[in-house]
Amino acid sequence: MNVLVIGSGGREHALVWKLNQSSKVKQIYAIPGNAGMQGLAECVPGDIHDFDFLLSFAKEKNIELTVVGPEAPLVDGIVDAFNEQGFAVFGPSKAGAQLEGSKIFSKEVMKKYHVPTADFEVFTDLDKAKAYVVNADYPLVIKADGLCAGKGVFVLSSAEESVKVLDEIFKNKIFGDAGQKVLIEECLTGPEISILGLTDGERVIPLASSQDHKRALDGDLGPNTGGMGAYSPYPFVLEKDIQSLVEKTMKPVVQGLKEEGIPFKGLLYGGLMLTEQGPKVLEFNVRFGDPEAQSVLFRLKNDLLDVLMASAKGDLSKTQLEWDHRASMTVVLAAGGYPGEYKKGIPISGLKEADNENVTVFHAGTAMNDAGEVVTSGGRVLGVTALGETLLDARENAYEAIKAISFEGMQFRTDIGYQILKTVS
Repeated sequence: MNVLVIGSGGREHALVWKLNQSSKVKQIYAIPGNAGMQGLAECVPGDIHDFDFLLSFAKEKNIELTVVGPEAPLVDGIVDAFNEQGFAVFGPSKAGAQLEGSKIFSKEVMKKYHVPTADFEVFTDLDKAKAYVVNADYPLVIKADGLCAGKGVFVLSSAEESVKVLDEIFKNKIFGDAGQKVLIEECLTGPEISILGLTDGERVIPLASSQDHKRALDGDLGPNTGGMGAYSPYPFVLEKDIQSLVEKTMKPVVQGLKEEGIPFKGLLYGGLMLTEQGPKVLEFNVRFGDPEAQSVLFRLKNDLLDVLMASAKGDLSKTQLEWDHRASMTVVLAAGGYPGEYKKGIPISGLKEADNENVTVFHAGTAMNDAGEVVTSGGRVLGVTALGETLLDARENAYEAIKAISFEGMQFRTDIGYQILKTVS
């Protein structure tokens, strides 16, 4: 079977890596791919937003399953375009993808189907938003409505900070059209958990639990990022309780959308806060998380092709997921300056030395230069993913492997899994 993976990040490298293990896969293509995928897939330059090009390629190469990694093509309707031409695609329709494409749409769906979430207000007018934050209780959260590459969420502690953020969003248009509307929410407190659920439009099958680390710096300080590390499983919620969380938060949304004529197939990602009042949804995403995918897929024992195809065809009734008993941890190595401005084209050394039977280095922002060297090409450059008998073992293996890798300006958090450290210290 010929498979097409769309995207170029660490999540897509993990998908290619896992699909490559299937005996049913004949050839994997990645558009555009990255340096790490070469050897596992044929990487093809191309614009992932050019659906005509992608469809032409799929027809030429007789693609039997397309797996869409990033959120933007999903929100733009790539699944609808491919389905109309008879291609099987793993991912939701354009209508379903609005759960991530519009935070306001997502919150309104949650409210409609009684999914617990933070109280919120919606604003399209700068002056009205400013008037609200001046009299609000703090801390509070401001979110740009549209896609912002994981950087459109601000946790604020004063009215002065909030006014500055609102000016940046509305006046300076730092997120472009994605900031034409904003959500202002109460700030929830408690540990976070990521639940990734496979769906076929009716059923929701949870993957192994995980936890992401969004902040750039140790101690959960600094600006939000696309994710600086993750681990699986999340040790403070038993696996048997994950299904209960799915029933309360994700299944009502999938079933509600189905009733509205929007069957949601693909991957529904719930970011949950375990508050004192119970679990509440922070946000929904409509694709594998990054770097959660690296940690979770590293533990999956099933043939990923079978799993994704069952979802794409709308029938997960016979799917039962099996997991490696070992824990996994991913630590992201980022470019100097990320999530702000950063340099590209910097050579990376030590990649082969870092890989071993317990460690795989997933590439995210990498490319090959004219000299055949692997160089940096993005903000999040690599994800070092390790297995271990315990989460602490996985953590030790990941950080030991990192010692072999080097590039100018390399930065990473040294405290991924800090909640584990607190429980054993």
